[in-house]
Amino acid sequence: MQLRNQGFTLIEVMIVVAIIGILAAIAYPSYDEYIKRGYRAEGQALLSDAAARQERYYSQNYKFASSIAQLYGGSATTHKSESGKYSLGIKQEANDGGYTLIATSQFTDAKCGNLSLTATGKRNESGSKDIDYCWR
Repeated sequence: MQLRNQGFTLIEVMIVVAIIGILAAIAYPSYDEYIKRGYRAEGQALLSDAAARQERYYSQNYKFASSIAQLYGGSATTHKSESGKYSLGIKQEANDGGYTLIATSQFTDAKCGNLSLTATGKRNESGSKDIDYCWR
């Protein structure tokens, strides 16, 4: 009768761990960027909604709202996106009577940073990437 050892050797286990580590090192940055892209879409939706509110406010008052309280009603001084990843700010443009809406990111996003939208529809970002990358 011959005895056979069953199980894995330490070398086999270490090879599997190394392969899993390599796959994780490749997959995690891609997953992280996917999540941030979803957050950016939320920031873009916040800006689009605020721009629509600005247009409604203008049609009723013949001027753009200069504060969050005017734009959303009540005494609110801040407004955040649905999951809180962006907070909204309004900057009045003195030279043309328009506005700039700024979505300030509440998470680390060096590639795109804060997103902004002007009364003329000009989009911008404060990160290292270009507008097409951040507003896709």
